[in-house]
Amino acid sequence: MSLHESLSDLAVQVIGERLRTITGSKSNLEDFKLPLGDPGLFGPESVVWKVHANFTAMMVGGISSLIVQSLHPRALSAVWDHSDFKNRLKDRLGRTAFFVAATNYGGHAMAMGAIHRVNEIHAKIKGVDLEGNPYVANEPALIRWVHIAEVSSFLSAYQHLSKNPLAAHECDQYIHEMAKIGRWLGATELPLTWSSTQFELAQYRQELRFDARAQEICAVIENYPTDLWDKPFMQLTLKAALDVMPTWIVQFIGKQPACALQSKATQLALILGSEPVQWMLQKQGVQAIALQRVSSAAAG
Repeated sequence: MSLHESLSDLAVQVIGERLRTITGSKSNLEDFKLPLGDPGLFGPESVVWKVHANFTAMMVGGISSLIVQSLHPRALSAVWDHSDFKNRLKDRLGRTAFFVAATNYGGHAMAMGAIHRVNEIHAKIKGVDLEGNPYVANEPALIRWVHIAEVSSFLSAYQHLSKNPLAAHECDQYIHEMAKIGRWLGATELPLTWSSTQFELAQYRQELRFDARAQEICAVIENYPTDLWDKPFMQLTLKAALDVMPTWIVQFIGKQPACALQSKATQLALILGSEPVQWMLQKQGVQAIALQRVSSAAAG
């Protein structure tokens, strides 16, 4: 092995370890190597594969999504009453990251298994919200809210941080593809275009609350636990998470939207800072492993 190859392998290992530390991910890349030729639920030609391969956009979108989702008091009750989210935020993000990876890049059995496990967990989460209304975590209405907030956040972050943003028809295709996951999780009447997703998100305004619970969740997210080495990246991620939210939501949670200059500075810093990460993921990320799995059968 040449010196260049040795240094390259070392860089891949170091960057990979930093990503696992930041996200709390415990996924095993070996799980994504089989079965050979299996494209999973989407496959390499999907827009989902393109969008979710952008690590920084997924981090920004994921943080943004957690904040937005917490504004629905009934959805938040299910999290508040049945998890230690406040003290184990990184674990929650790690589980979400694994679910996204498994359903997007795993083989068909792996993807459906992840969906089945989540449905089983949701079916057991029951309670009464602060207004005395009973809830079950797998209610189609609650799953619909979580799904719309998530896909809106992920796509907004990608469009903000990608060097090659999607064309309008690709944005619609992303929403259409992701609706497949939403329906398998129990959501109904999902929007199938980007514009209708933004419209439906705004229709929830009267149901949302930035109450004491939501404020505490927001504070927990803003103090995301990281090593000193990773704090600058996380601070930029948190700023960008607000930048990609609809302005009305930023104002709803009592924040001042960043000016265009501030937003642009954060955007450029994240794009530049993510270059080594994306380089590593192209070599040894989940998408790279999944692509090898799908293409190996054709090569054979």
